[in-house]
Amino acid sequence: MGNENDVMDEAHQPPDGVSELTVRALGALSKALETTERARGHLYGFHQLTGTADFELDEAVRLLHEAGHEEHAQRVQREIVGRNVIPGHWTFQIVESYNSTYYQPFTAVEREVLESLAVSRNHLYEAGLKEARRTHSHPDHTATPATRTADGGR
Repeated sequence: MGNENDVMDEAHQPPDGVSELTVRALGALSKALETTERARGHLYGFHQLTGTADFELDEAVRLLHEAGHEEHAQRVQREIVGRNVIPGHWTFQIVESYNSTYYQPFTAVEREVLESLAVSRNHLYEAGLKEARRTHSHPDHTATPATRTADGGR
């Protein structure tokens, strides 16, 4: 039995005149951006882990001092604590450079291409996959989320 949630919403349908090949191209562009988002997340993980390690060195230096290993404590403090991870850069500077040089231009171009070719409709390729793979009229395969009334019912 069908319901109001059995048809994909307009926001996830290709606009008139948008070809399947264009939808596939937009899907590939979206997938590349999603991969970049993951890479950026790893970069932030690198940033946070490196910063945490640098602060953890304080404990190592303290314990080396307490254990009477002054020369080693001083060497760790002098050579490693606060050290650049690449010449002239702490990790926050790498993140800033990545964001301004690659990530922000990528997101701007993706947004402009999507706006130009698909009236800013996002995830058209994925919506097409959902439509092709779901079992129509099955209550757990609806095209859209359930519409709820003001009193919380359907």
